[in-house]
Amino acid sequence: MAPAAAPYGLQGLRFDCGRLCLDLVATAEPVERLDAPRRLRAWLLGAGIVPPGTPLDAVDAGWLARFQAARDLLLRVVHAEVDGRAAESDLQRVNALAATAPPAPHAVRGADGLLVRTLAGAPDCGALLGQVARDAVELLTDPEARGQLRRCAGESCSLVYLDTSRGRRRRWCSSEVCGNRERVARHRRRASDAQEMKR
Repeated sequence: MAPAAAPYGLQGLRFDCGRLCLDLVATAEPVERLDAPRRLRAWLLGAGIVPPGTPLDAVDAGWLARFQAARDLLLRVVHAEVDGRAAESDLQRVNALAATAPPAPHAVRGADGLLVRTLAGAPDCGALLGQVARDAVELLTDPEARGQLRRCAGESCSLVYLDTSRGRRRRWCSSEVCGNRERVARHRRRASDAQEMKR
């Protein structure tokens, strides 16, 4: 998986929720971010599902629709699990997606002689979706990781992220985005209150 990036980096996509499946869910919140095949290509590369340089010519509207449907399913399941319990029918659908084997990686020598990761064959939509669904199954069945799931405390944000911070005190999906909004709003409230007291 790709290392955590700054929020809203590559084409407005974010990769800072702590897990592959949560980063896919983040493409729906607060607005649709997977709105074209080119954005799905960018997400696949940015999330590290496919190695840099992987040809993604096959990614089309059909792939986009399948990823959006899987994303919406994962959004329901993750939010339901944070709040209590996901519907059994949704869990069965996640399990069905996870049953498809992810693409096989290969180690090959790059032009500089160092080993680089490639895929054994052309990327397959079902296999890539299987990789995301397997990540969701692993997350939701790992008691420690599941215990780190948090919903953002931002006023207009409902993203779910993995809180791996020291002391498990992280409040926002992103300190730079939601945390900054909260700090600015707090500053404005204080300034407004100070103005009111002067009157």
